[in-house]
Amino acid sequence: MQIFVGLGNPGKKYQGNRHNIGFMALDRIAEDHGFGPWKSKFQGQIAEGRLGREKVLLLKPETFMNLSGQSVGEAMRFYKLTSQDVTVFHDELDLAPGKCRVKMGGGHAGHNGLRSIHSHITEAYQRIRLGIGHPGRKDLVSAYVLHDFGKADEVWLDDLLRGICDGAPALAEGEAAKFQNAVALRTNPPRSSKSAKADSATKPTEPAKPEAPDNRSPLQKLADKFK
Repeated sequence: MQIFVGLGNPGKKYQGNRHNIGFMALDRIAEDHGFGPWKSKFQGQIAEGRLGREKVLLLKPETFMNLSGQSVGEAMRFYKLTSQDVTVFHDELDLAPGKCRVKMGGGHAGHNGLRSIHSHITEAYQRIRLGIGHPGRKDLVSAYVLHDFGKADEVWLDDLLRGICDGAPALAEGEAAKFQNAVALRTNPPRSSKSAKADSATKPTEPAKPEAPDNRSPLQKLADKFK
């Protein structure tokens, strides 16, 4: 059994925030893969189901971000699992919007949700880093992550969440590379040869340059033929 944790803050106020992309990922997995209904347990919301051959518990802590580790630790101990059975989906400022990277262990880079989880289950768990971009200045970070995704983000966000769902069974079975490939196929699909030809066919062609008028006399034209 594994636990997939999505990080975010509870309540409608935070529902569309960049900080809640972890919640969004789990909601989409639960919907697309037919998980059971969400229930209150372990200081959070849980849903149970299967991804491929693996039984998976989805967990959205409701302790607010900076206390997420309490919920994760409680669920992990209840099922007698180790930190290596835990995968955490979270927002990542250091990745461009729509990028996704898998990481095992390491530091929390100042992320309050990860910091809390570190303190409750150690750092030896898997993270799915979901890029949201950086506002450019450190003093703007708090307002940025607690602000809703914009209209311009809708397309890449939907592609990213669809890719996560496509690759979720591979992730549950320990195939991180296959998971990332599934995400990439949604967020950066390969261009077919047909579409490349279509693009070239629709490119405007430069108009032919008109020929310069021939102002030579008949005698000059005749003479030029024998040059």
